[in-house]
Amino acid sequence: MSAKLDFKKELKQLYQPPSTKFVDIEVPELTFVMVDGEGDPNTADAYPKALEWLYSTSYAMKFSSKNSLDLDYVVPPLEGLWWADNPADFVARNKAAWKWTMMIMVPEFVTDDMYATATEKAMAKLGTPPSTLRLESFCEGLCLQTMHIGSYDDEGPTLAKLHDQIMPKRRLAFNGPHHEIYIGDPRRVQPDRLKTVLRQPVT
Repeated sequence: MSAKLDFKKELKQLYQPPSTKFVDIEVPELTFVMVDGEGDPNTADAYPKALEWLYSTSYAMKFSSKNSLDLDYVVPPLEGLWWADNPADFVARNKAAWKWTMMIMVPEFVTDDMYATATEKAMAKLGTPPSTLRLESFCEGLCLQTMHIGSYDDEGPTLAKLHDQIMPKRRLAFNGPHHEIYIGDPRRVQPDRLKTVLRQPVT
């Protein structure tokens, strides 16, 4: 039996930026299982349903990989792309107006057939999948990122510094939605100790 892969360690540069500053990173093309939605993640019914499908599908792929390829891995962290039609709604944390894509990275050795089988297994348990559930490649390229430690609602000052100081000083423009990677589990970790990678694609 091969050792279990942990992509937080294998791809340390993607998941463990410093918490004291924003750093440059070139993010390669990766594959994710994704679900789109909109509305406040704390109240929109679509949000927990999206997470349920992402985790069910991801764990089914993990066990398929372990059994058929002898390649076991830790399911990577949940990630989210966040935006609003009116950027002011995002900055002001008017969450009812937010749109999102929630996603979990899928290793390159997991095949389309394994994904299809995993989806069928999830359907047996969960019923009809969200219409936007998919396996998709995603490439962000040049990004700035940092590790935020604390509550999600305390991200504002860090993002304001990025948007209002760091990016203008370096003459950088937005090149994609705000990206978060949830290293800490809010069900098990106190809000002030949560770790979240904040990433912004730039050009």
